Amino acid sequence: MPPRIPGVQRLGTFSLCLRPAIKPATPSLLPKTQTASLSQKEKKRLAKQDPYRWAQMQQRKNAHLKRREEIDSVRTAQAGDPVRGLTTPFVESFDSAGQAPLSKPPVDDDGNPLEEPHELPTSPHILNNLIHKAEMDSAVENAYVLTQPLETAMTDVDPQLLQKAREEHDQQHAKAIEALQRITHLDKGSAKDRRHANIRRCVETFGRHETDLTLRPKALSRGQEREEQPVRGGLDTGSSEVQIAILTAKIRALANELEKGRGYRDKVGKRDLRLMVHRRQRLLRYMDRKERGSDRWQHMMETLGLSDATWKNQITL
Repeated sequence: MPPRIPGVQRLGTFSLCLRPAIKPATPSLLPKTQTASLSQKEKKRLAKQDPYRWAQMQQRKNAHLKRREEIDSVRTAQAGDPVRGLTTPFVESFDSAGQAPLSKPPVDDDGNPLEEPHELPTSPHILNNLIHKAEMDSAVENAYVLTQPLETAMTDVDPQLLQKAREEHDQQHAKAIEALQRITHLDKGSAKDRRHANIRRCVETFGRHETDLTLRPKALSRGQEREEQPVRGGLDTGSSEVQIAILTAKIRALANELEKGRGYRDKVGKRDLRLMVHRRQRLLRYMDRKERGSDRWQHMMETLGLSDATWKNQITL
């Protein structure tokens, strides 16, 4: 407690506090600025006191909000969708399993196309039922040789008989080829057949048994030496980029189905879509640590249309 000093009698005692005086705050030399947030009462008072100034403030605020919406829309478009990413020709070709040469443009209510169709990468050598076009061509040639009519004693007597048999054989062979083409074409296949075809396309496009011959590996840091990798004995189906491409094809197919009809009520489909998106995100994060900046990373991101939204931050569907 502060000390007490005795005073004059009959006047009682008084207390004296010997604390140091509080210094006034140093005046700021910066100009005073208006606060960004105003109370409702302050807004009403300002609008009533100076309507012209209040209208200017509202005009500046609306212009600022409009500009911020434009910037946010540009950033969102550049980041892409976390599920679909950025649409590329290779991703669009997943819908037809690489069989359609041109894209399907969106149409209006009258059925008129809103834009011109563009070319898509095709894979005509991939057929249905896991058949390669070269295998079918070889089988067709062998079947033609094995089933063609041979010369006999009767054909030696009547050469027109052999000519007629060969013409019938050519007609039957042409019908058989037409039937095989209809059976093996992916347009008549199911969604499962198109999925298998897209998996084969992803392995051919992103498999390291192919990309190791064309793409440069990641640059080494100072002091590191590149180890010799053994020659791959077959198709590469386990690399991260191959798995990411396969997941991208499955995600696009499932997302297209959920947008049709009453797909919004398919809870199991939504859960499967969420699991595949998060699995692809984990693989992309692993690829970011291992291959960021390499030609393999650039080739995968540009071909599949993957953006930062597909692997950065938290993805909620």
